[in-house]
Amino acid sequence: MLDLKYIRSNPEKVQEGLSKRNKDISIAPILELDERRRKLLAEVESLKALQNQKSKEVPKLKKEGKDVTDLMNELKELSDKIKELDSKVKEVEDEIEKILLTIPNIPHESVPVGKDDTENVEVRRWGEVREPDFEIKPHWEIGVNLGILDFERASKVSGSRFTFYRGLGARLERALINFMLDLHIEKHGYTELFPPFLVARKSMIGTGQLPKFEEDAFKTTDDYFLIPTAEVPVTNYHREEILKEEDLPIKYVAYSACFRAEAGAAGKDTRGLIRQHQFNKVELVKFAKPEDSYDELEKLTADAEDVLKELGLPYRVVLLCSGDLGFSSAKTYDIEVWMPSYGRYVEISSCSNFESYQARRANIRFRRKDGKLDYVHTLNGSGLAVGRTLAAVLENFQQKDGTVVVPEVLRKYMGTDVIK
Repeated sequence: MLDLKYIRSNPEKVQEGLSKRNKDISIAPILELDERRRKLLAEVESLKALQNQKSKEVPKLKKEGKDVTDLMNELKELSDKIKELDSKVKEVEDEIEKILLTIPNIPHESVPVGKDDTENVEVRRWGEVREPDFEIKPHWEIGVNLGILDFERASKVSGSRFTFYRGLGARLERALINFMLDLHIEKHGYTELFPPFLVARKSMIGTGQLPKFEEDAFKTTDDYFLIPTAEVPVTNYHREEILKEEDLPIKYVAYSACFRAEAGAAGKDTRGLIRQHQFNKVELVKFAKPEDSYDELEKLTADAEDVLKELGLPYRVVLLCSGDLGFSSAKTYDIEVWMPSYGRYVEISSCSNFESYQARRANIRFRRKDGKLDYVHTLNGSGLAVGRTLAAVLENFQQKDGTVVVPEVLRKYMGTDVIK
């Protein structure tokens, strides 16, 4: 969440930043509640000072043999009034926190101002887009024809937007997961975590999924949530902790299944593997010092790009404009892979710097060498979304005879160089 002190000291700057998101967000209610809270606190402190002063008179009067009944009654009234005001302060503070949890992060100054994804800025492209001399098929047709994807039976078992991977399809999914993990661990220096797929409400609040996106989450009857991404458990791994400056940056990579209701996505990319209710992902998460976090964002994005380079898949990197920026993010690069059947690039990773926004919600700090405590900056990105990567492999490496060439870096995992 945003820092209340920063909002109080820089109201115009905060309001200007939020207005760039092209949403009707006002910090006026926060400022009004904060002013009320400060007045209540001043009144409480004044009454406590009076209470302390009068309490000192009791033993003195008793020593002099005087009646203290009226004074004790007055102290009781003061105590009751203080308790009443403390209760009001708590109510106001709870209301402030409730509103703060619904206010998004402020875009970084380098984020272009724009209304939606049509105003995102392309940063770079990599790889040659193939122009085959045969009719391109979409990945769902390729997968069904090869007998490696079964959407029909998955629909029977679970409903729409689920998939059975069969035979070499299942092996290709595993190959991609293992390849990504090995690359990020061995080449990029991340430490692997294997997280829980169920998390408590507090963890979802910590990374910003709640309360804003509760309708997109799968919730159990006992108030646990299936994770929408490994970002949630891995970021909360250090919740309520004080890290050491010399240990930063901390870099984790984690495979997980991911679960999303996709409540607002009906009719958009819902065919095939692009927008599923359950999918696999390899996630990159970093904890960094504030002064280093934007350098770490560039490195994290490059690490995710490296997966596509190793696979030989054409892609582009796009800087999101303010109107398309995620709720908790201060700056995001989307990596988009070329999908021949779509005739366009499709998002396969979002790499974001959340600055201290998540760290404040989850209370993740670090102690500097001079002893000062500060909030870490958190970053994450898909490295990569596995199902979408598999779809891109099928489409970009399909052959005229219906087979699919396996990228060279996956062959040791697959045990074959062609999917027939």
